[in-house]
Amino acid sequence: MASIQKRHGKYCVVYRYKDDGGKQKQKWETFDTMSEAKKRRKEIEYKIMGGTFVVPKCVYLKDLLKEYVELYGKDKWALSTYNGNTGLIHNYIEPMIGETKLSDVTTHFLEKFYQKLTTTPAIVHPIIGKPSSEFVGMSTIRDIHKLLRSCFGQAVKWELMEKNPADKAIVPKYKESKREIWTAATLMDAMEDCDDDMLKLAVNLAFSASLRIGELLALTWDVMDISAEAIESDNAYLIVDKELQRVTKESIKELDGKDIILVFPEESKLCKTVRVLKTPKTESSVRKVFLPKSVAKMLVDWKRDQDAVKEVIGDDYHDYNLVMATSTGMPTGGSSLRKKFNKLIDEKGLPDVVFHSLRHTSVTYKLKLNGGDVKAVQGDSGHAQVDMVTNVYSHIIDEDRKKNAQLFEEAFYGKKDLDPQLHTKEEMQKVSVPEGMDPDVLAKILANPEAVALLASLAKSIGGQ
Repeated sequence: MASIQKRHGKYCVVYRYKDDGGKQKQKWETFDTMSEAKKRRKEIEYKIMGGTFVVPKCVYLKDLLKEYVELYGKDKWALSTYNGNTGLIHNYIEPMIGETKLSDVTTHFLEKFYQKLTTTPAIVHPIIGKPSSEFVGMSTIRDIHKLLRSCFGQAVKWELMEKNPADKAIVPKYKESKREIWTAATLMDAMEDCDDDMLKLAVNLAFSASLRIGELLALTWDVMDISAEAIESDNAYLIVDKELQRVTKESIKELDGKDIILVFPEESKLCKTVRVLKTPKTESSVRKVFLPKSVAKMLVDWKRDQDAVKEVIGDDYHDYNLVMATSTGMPTGGSSLRKKFNKLIDEKGLPDVVFHSLRHTSVTYKLKLNGGDVKAVQGDSGHAQVDMVTNVYSHIIDEDRKKNAQLFEEAFYGKKDLDPQLHTKEEMQKVSVPEGMDPDVLAKILANPEAVALLASLAKSIGGQ
């Protein structure tokens, strides 16, 4: 069927196939590691036995993109990624450069394409809706570049291209805008003024449990413990194990229901999208988050009111066990919750932030309260990498960093303590030599600035007890 050969430090999966004229040919697909090669060989042999194997063969970029989505995307991408990437292909890549021969795709060609995108009108997204700017944004161009680089990387492995033209392509400079967040004081004031019970609960859950909006809207009552005993012993918790998303019907069909837990009834036969409950994008997103007592009690009150509505409505209530359900039990949409949030901001004159910023406020204050325990916060937030937490935190602690300048102002420019090291040394020199200790040894210790500082610190701590 297929074999693995090592060549030039790479691992090649070798197999035979018949071309369109019925002639026997040999194909070599190259991989960086043996494990990748073994996985591809297994895939080839399985598909050959099932009669579904297709040999990658492309002349135009549109042909490669089709092979890439079919052989790579459907296997590797989560539902949301599939939606996003196929949208980029259909909206921008295929219409603009799809008819280009692979042999004509060079680094220079791609850079010209990226520049042209900056003056190309942005397409209305079927899920997100109207774009935020007239032309294709820099973040979208970066996503297109990332997609093409991955696509051409696969083409190199399939020996359809000699090298990846996107590897050295320069993408137009992207300046990431600073994310504004509410302080905890602002958030608490906002909740005092909020008279929408669903919004108040949603904001408190996003803040206390570091939830993404899709995770928040997917919460069900069976994944939490808010019993009186759990609340009293500080053991109330919820488990994040799914997301609510709006996706295209086509993507569900193409991925054969991959990652889907539940598809909600469609609102209209004409609508191309539906809401679904799906598994989280990464394993790290599945997590257990402990709740503050106040938030757990909010959930208890909300469930009591929800149960009362169910009893009144009866069979007309569509019970999916959702926490953030509408008055008829259907899922609450992200756009609906964001509208409520924006309305509160406008009516109360609050700082203009996006709902997702509540998650960043949560990360910020958890790090402050626990003394910078990044791993504990990562466990709550579900970030895949620790540095994603620290990157979020690094640009929103200016108030703490101001203390450094204030200390410098008081100690040096205010001339209160021009030589703190000398000050501590003088304090230590007043210490009498303990009985049995060599004075010369003590003198050497006092000559070491770090040792002086340490001893001064110990002396202060002992004196304060």
